[in-house]
This record gives sequence, C-alpha cells and structure tokens, in this order.
Amino acid sequence: MNSFPLKIYNTLTRKKELFEPLAAPFVGMYVCGPTVYGEAHLGHARAYVSFDVLYRYLKNVGYKVRYVRNITDVGHLVNDADEGEDKIGKIAKLEKLEPMEVVQYFTNSFHHDMALLNILPPDIEPRASGHIIEQIEMIREIMDNGLAYEVNGSVYFDVPAYNKEHKYGKLSGRIIEELLSNTRELEGQQEKRSPLDFALWKKASPEHIMRWPSPWGDGFPGWHLECSAMSRKYLGTTFDIHGGGLDLMFPHHECEIAQSQASNSKSDEAKYWVHNNMITINGQKMGKSLGNFITLGELFSGDHKMVDMPYSPMTLRFFILQAHYRSTLDFSNEALQAARKGYVKLMNALRLLEKLEAAYAEVPEEGEADLETVKMIESCYQSMADDLNTAKAISGLFNVVSFLNGKFREPILSAEVSKATLAFILTHFRTLVLDVLGLKDEKAADADALLEVVMEFYKKAKAEKDYAQVDAIRAALKKQNLVLKDSKTGVDWSYE
Repeated sequence: MNSFPLKIYNTLTRKKELFEPLAAPFVGMYVCGPTVYGEAHLGHARAYVSFDVLYRYLKNVGYKVRYVRNITDVGHLVNDADEGEDKIGKIAKLEKLEPMEVVQYFTNSFHHDMALLNILPPDIEPRASGHIIEQIEMIREIMDNGLAYEVNGSVYFDVPAYNKEHKYGKLSGRIIEELLSNTRELEGQQEKRSPLDFALWKKASPEHIMRWPSPWGDGFPGWHLECSAMSRKYLGTTFDIHGGGLDLMFPHHECEIAQSQASNSKSDEAKYWVHNNMITINGQKMGKSLGNFITLGELFSGDHKMVDMPYSPMTLRFFILQAHYRSTLDFSNEALQAARKGYVKLMNALRLLEKLEAAYAEVPEEGEADLETVKMIESCYQSMADDLNTAKAISGLFNVVSFLNGKFREPILSAEVSKATLAFILTHFRTLVLDVLGLKDEKAADADALLEVVMEFYKKAKAEKDYAQVDAIRAALKKQNLVLKDSKTGVDWSYE
C-alpha cells in the first residue's frame, strides 16, 4: 500500500530530497541523545518523538534500520563551552555522589519517560564514557592530518586550517569571516590559536572528577567528539541519517562534520542531516531562567505553575505529532486540551473498528475496497512520505473517522460499507495510528475488563430503575473522561 517514495528535508542541502540509502535495504541512523544531568523535558519529547516516527516509518516501509542514540555522560560542560565544569560533575559535587550515580539515575529516568511516550528504544545506545579509546584514536588521526594541535595537555581543532580545504559552516550556513568578527575573547581561551577552535581533549584540572589518561595527559574528551567517534564505530565513516534538535545544528553538528572530514578526509559523516524544531512556551523559548521550563514528570502530574491539569503521555505525543517536525510548536494548556480531544477521536475510532470487525465476522469478503476509501488512506501515506508530514496525515485520518461516524451510528452491519472496505480501513488505520504514529490506547487491556464490570452494574441499576445509582456511575466515569452510551444493541463506552 505504501508505495510513495520518501522525500526528506536535508539541512545540508536546504531542500527535500528523495531518500536513497547508501546500501538499501539497510539504513544507518544516528540521533544525538541526552546529557543525563537532569530530568527529561518537553524539548526532549519533541526530538525523540519526531525521530521515533522516522524510525517507525522506515521500518514500516521495509528498511532494516540500525538506530543509534547515544547517552552523553562526560565532556558536556556548563553553557556548552570549552571551559568550566562538567554538567554531570557539577551535580555530583552538589549531591555528594559519584558521577556515574548521577548518570545512572537520570538515564533510568529518561528511559522511563521515553517508554511512557511509547518511544521505541534504539538498537544501540552507546555512552561517551565507554568510548574514550575511540575518541583518542580519532584525535590522533585529526592531528596526523595537521588539523589539530596540543597546548598544555589540551588538544584543539584548528578551524582556520580545516577551512582552507573544506567549508566550516556548510551545515548551518555560517560564514567563517562573520563568525570571527562576532567572537570575543573569553577567559581560558587564550591558548587557542583562533577563537573558533574547539576542544577535542581537555586537560583535567585538579578538582575535575571525571578524567582519563591520554597521550596528552589526564583529561576528558570534548563534547562534539563523542558523536563522531561513536557513529563511526557503529555505522561506519558515512551513514544515512544524522538527526537532532535544531539547537544542535551549530556548533555541535557543524563540529561533527569537521571532525569526521578531518579524520578520514572525505566524509560529511551523514548523507542526510535532519533537524526537528523547538518547543516554545506561550511564544517564548523554554528556559530555566525564564521560569517556564517544564519536565515531563511535571507535565504528566500537573505539578507545575504553568500546567493547569495532568496531561497523559499520549496526549503529549499527539500534541507533538499534530505539527510538522520542522515547524515551531507552541505549548499552551489550550493546545494540550485540544490535542487530547484529537487523540480521543482516533482511539474511539479504533474501538469502533474493533467492534465492527466482530460484527462483520460472518460476512463473506467479496470484491475490493471502495475507491473513495482507498484514496483517503492513500492520502495519509502520501503525507507521511512527504517529509513525514504527520500533521497532514492526522488530518487525513480524521477524514476516515468522519466517514466511519457517518456510516455507522452503532457498531452493526451497514449495507453501505462492504466487508472488503471495512477490512481495508481496519488494516491501514491500525498501521498508521499504532505502528507509524506510535499512539496507543492508554486505557486498553485491563481497563476494558474493569469497564465491563462497571457496565454490568449500570445495566442492573437501569433495569431496577435505580436512577440515583445510574447517575452516580455516569458521574464517576465522567471524572475519568469516559462516557456510557445506550444503544439498540446494548451499552458501550467511549472516551469523552
């Protein structure tokens, strides 16, 4: 069914390109993972839901994907600079913990939040601290090629030297002369030859907790280096997709390209560079200093001054999916509440389809699906193939929901809809909603059994004309955003 060729926006070329893997059907995909020094927040959700959809989509159309997403557990300094404290080391000192205790705690927390959002785990999840040898080897190669230099136990990448034969700024569109004119000398940067140079290896000060021996003395790798080294180890010198948030494009991804080219003299590291846009909060950039920084735990519990009520993980996932991954997405309570209604609409449609499947069980399947229905479903796949336009795909799915609601007032046979048409809708609606978009029914399985019991009490109360009990049951379910529906075929429930 999904015969539309995938086109994806490549930041490197600034245009949508036909996706052609280097060694089809195999696809190598690397996405920059979190620095685990705090709880996951809305920005993490936007990035990892976006790339989860890409991962799911590629698998759904038949590619064999190796998805690598790292854990940064060393080298990421405060303010993303080349000087100062390690973000994890700083927390470790404050909490009087070993750095790896901090890493493990927040890695576990991150995995928990990603599972709640129904984000599939990567195939490989390497840690920076476990790949020091690979990073040292890459530094040696860059130095051997004359594009890095050592000063007082630290090693820096020589951006002006690299720029003579390559183009530093090719990903972000920055021009090196403008970068130089806009830089100012910062404390601790005097040992660099150019203010644009960045650290590949930093000498560890006496108080620095995390340190490793190297040919240049005890120290730790620069933040940009880990992704170049780990992506090369698990995906090769050139692979298909490198993803991450738009905030990582410069300097992090720009430096990755430079390191990769400087070490092997030929590769842009990845063929396609894919970036998701940011989440804003009521039109403002999210930041701790602005008081609008919202963790996923705070959103799910409602325990934040800017959050009016708890929002479920699937509500947040739907909220993210209803916007294109390259567009900005503004958080507001009104937008989250609207997202919940959209999510509920899809879940109610899935429940209706399941009941219709049972109702049509004894009907012979003859002929082909209705052409109008095929076109509706095709439009959803076409939207996904057009740079993963989830917003447009969801709009197409809502057209299918409207079709179903128009044809089926109750989950019983309709002379207007053949079994072949219903089977077609059921197969592809499930595929798109559950497998590609990654939504799931949060009240499924055990909740269904419990609701069956509640409905039996409800039917008994109605039969005995105990209307006070009937109203009490309805009110209790309404608090859980569930409604009971009386019909000719009995009693059923749906999401409100």
